[in-house]
Amino acid sequence: MELAWWHWAVGGIALIVAELAVPSFVLIWFGLGALVVALAVAVASIGFTTQLALWLIVSLALVAGWFKVFKPNMHKTKIGMADANVIGEVGMLVHDVAPFAKGEVRFQKPILGADVWECIADEAIKSGERVRVVAVEGSFLKVGRVGS
Repeated sequence: MELAWWHWAVGGIALIVAELAVPSFVLIWFGLGALVVALAVAVASIGFTTQLALWLIVSLALVAGWFKVFKPNMHKTKIGMADANVIGEVGMLVHDVAPFAKGEVRFQKPILGADVWECIADEAIKSGERVRVVAVEGSFLKVGRVGS
């Protein structure tokens, strides 16, 4: 079974277009790998096994490069490890919070992948007030009034 260069080109473009429907941002690298194989097959006559190996190597190298160069600290985005990234952020309470009751705070831009987080506070704060993150306690954000 021999694949022509245009088979790889069509497959690569299909994977890149499929990336629009898949939110993981991974298919694009396999699509680009297929386009590299299309270029290699157009320039030189290589066998099917070599084509597949080249596609796999190039695609995995692109994925690894993406996570190494563009997302180097992605593994550090757990709430318990991200105190410095979260403390000081300002949001608005969407549910009241009290010393022994949890509330919810919404941020204008997502923090660690979510724009709404459960929160706790040392004082009662009504919903609709602006709050600042003062600490991270487990999986909750500890908040205080802005200006206090």
